[in-house]
Amino acid sequence: MDSTLRIAVLSDIHGNLPALRAVLDDVARRGADLVVDCGDLLSGPLWPAATAAVLRAHDWPTIAGNHERQLLACAEAPGDTADLHAWQAIDDDTRAWLRALPAALRPLPDVLMVHGRPGNDLDYLLESVDANGARAATASELDARLHGLGDTGLLLCGHSHRPRCVQHGGLCIVNPGSVGLPAFDDRHGGYHVIETGSPHARYALCERRGGRWSAALIALDYPWEQSAAQAAAAGFDDWARWLRSGRA
Repeated sequence: MDSTLRIAVLSDIHGNLPALRAVLDDVARRGADLVVDCGDLLSGPLWPAATAAVLRAHDWPTIAGNHERQLLACAEAPGDTADLHAWQAIDDDTRAWLRALPAALRPLPDVLMVHGRPGNDLDYLLESVDANGARAATASELDARLHGLGDTGLLLCGHSHRPRCVQHGGLCIVNPGSVGLPAFDDRHGGYHVIETGSPHARYALCERRGGRWSAALIALDYPWEQSAAQAAAAGFDDWARWLRSGRA
């Protein structure tokens, strides 16, 4: 009989160190065999350098998100203000660490980590954007996005910041939500807003029992006013609003 295995899944920290600390304290309390991170680690007006130091010290299985790519592109030309803020705050060693992160990873034979969709870090996996904004992807849309995954029982993604667990055939797909940014707006694919409706830090605990995967989606209290004040002091009033309310 298969033994139980627990994976703590983090994503989209965005340099929010107090939120990350709350998550790590909760993981330590609940217990996990493995911690993994699905990208978008540092970008934003919060604590990118200190967050990088914590992540590098733990050395978990970690992949790059679109904001790692965009942050590193600031070496050639200034980009998004959140990416540029983080680029200027970190040192060359941290930039080299980001460059070495893979776009996808199998931490276990039946587990695949991606940031957005397989092969695409900018498009959502479990959501689609249309004229009405971001909505849940249909089963046929998921079929097209998941073609050719091979022997995968658990697919971990991030990017949309929406915590979700979707069973699609024999595949369990989990987006843990965002550790550090509960709401935002975006224009990729058409203007849309993402909001969880609360400022909590989020992650997931995935468990394999008897060969089947399940997930608990967890929302944690943390001192979000501290993070909102940090964003406001850096001139990012939109981030301050998102962090305080979980609404865009």
